[in-house]
Amino acid sequence: MIVFKIIMLQLKIIFPEEFNCFKRRNNKGLEIVYPLKSKTSIKNIIESLGVPHTEIGKIVAADKEVDFNYIPANSQNITVLPIIPPFDVTMPSVLRPKPLQKIRFIVDVNVGKLALLLRMLGLDAEYSPKFSDKDILSFCQKEKRIVLSKDIGLLECKQIIFGRHVRAIYPDDQLSEVLDLFGIKGPFKFFSRCLRCNNNLSLVNKKDILHRLEPKTKKYFNRFKICPQCNQIYWRGSHYEKMKDRLLKSGVNILK
Repeated sequence: MIVFKIIMLQLKIIFPEEFNCFKRRNNKGLEIVYPLKSKTSIKNIIESLGVPHTEIGKIVAADKEVDFNYIPANSQNITVLPIIPPFDVTMPSVLRPKPLQKIRFIVDVNVGKLALLLRMLGLDAEYSPKFSDKDILSFCQKEKRIVLSKDIGLLECKQIIFGRHVRAIYPDDQLSEVLDLFGIKGPFKFFSRCLRCNNNLSLVNKKDILHRLEPKTKKYFNRFKICPQCNQIYWRGSHYEKMKDRLLKSGVNILK
């Protein structure tokens, strides 16, 4: 009698504890044995285990750093490492050989309030509550933006090269998380960007907008800015001080 022994091809994938918030419920261990049923990229394998590629800083196979297209072989040990702050998106790496020219964000609706805080600091943060996933992917490709979201499925899309699965719950903590991750230290150009539509503000002569001002605003304020896109007017009233105090309490260095 001839007995055939079926040998199952497999990998051992090693994750750090930082990724436990992503991995599937039945894959919470630091070492996962993964059955190799077909040839597939290491990116697809890792994301099938619940970790979006945007969160990965380095992949090591057989003591060699590899890219997302790497096809693993049987019995290999694969180590997956997180992004370590500060993450300089303007520098090329094995996983991301085409860096960004500058830091620009696009913010998903599930962390929408974060966009307002980024804009307060003068950072370029595109956002609309009407944005669909398709809109975000389009912006990401055309304008080379960093996607900020809590949607793991969105962050797994191949069109997204740079992104962040925002861990923090509250907007102020989310701001600190993003600034720390991308090493954005400032000083910042506070009050330089429109909070409504993200465009840079321009100085405007008071006499040109006098007809739009309330009596007390006319009396007590003389310096104004305007958004060239939506025509919103800004001045250093009580709202300005409240925004500044909020950011200062978060430890943000504001350029006056």
